[in-house]
Amino acid sequence: MDNFHIETAQNVTIKQNVAPLSTRISAFLLDMLVIAGYYIIILLIINALGFSLDESLYVYYVLLSLPVFFYSLLFETLNNGQTPGKYLTKIRVTKLDGSKPTFSSYLIRWILRLIDISLASGSVALLTILLNGKGQRLGDLAAGTTVISEKKSITINDTLIVDIPEEYVPTFPQVTMLNDKDVQTIKELYLKAKRSGNHKTILRLHIKIIALTGINTDMQPINFIDVVIKDYNYFTQQT
Repeated sequence: MDNFHIETAQNVTIKQNVAPLSTRISAFLLDMLVIAGYYIIILLIINALGFSLDESLYVYYVLLSLPVFFYSLLFETLNNGQTPGKYLTKIRVTKLDGSKPTFSSYLIRWILRLIDISLASGSVALLTILLNGKGQRLGDLAAGTTVISEKKSITINDTLIVDIPEEYVPTFPQVTMLNDKDVQTIKELYLKAKRSGNHKTILRLHIKIIALTGINTDMQPINFIDVVIKDYNYFTQQT
């Protein structure tokens, strides 16, 4: 999954997970199914009420054409950037800085949808998204929006698992006194502190692990915590 980073005015880096093109196509097809279902239901209701096309052309136009014409604009505006298809595929329209789009942003996307999708059968949108790198079709470029995926990407850093060699020899059998939740918390705090150079957090983790396990060691805190995480993985993988 492609992603890009935005640096806000407050120097906060926001990682945006761009919605895969295949997912956007799936969302579009699901929306077409919703629209087809709406057509069928309304036609059945009109026929059941005894209206004919010649007598009720205005009724057909209002009930069938207008809601479908404004379909994406209405749903994205009222449902926080999601049509039913986007909701089911867990994607959403958002501003490039991660904020919620304004009505004018949704309106611009909707107007340019005529060029992006309707007139060119989606080819312009497809080409623009592939070349852009930020998941933007023409409407998104003009509105300053993109479509992101809300599915969480799970990496090895989000789990207990760490890579250990086959010949690995554990150092501290006392780590089995910890549980999965303990080690997951330790790993998350350790990796975050290591990346930011937060030695105080690493020292506090070192003290906490010793208090929980009773381990006595002269190892440096940063090396000790690394060994504890690997040892725990070694022992739990043996069971």
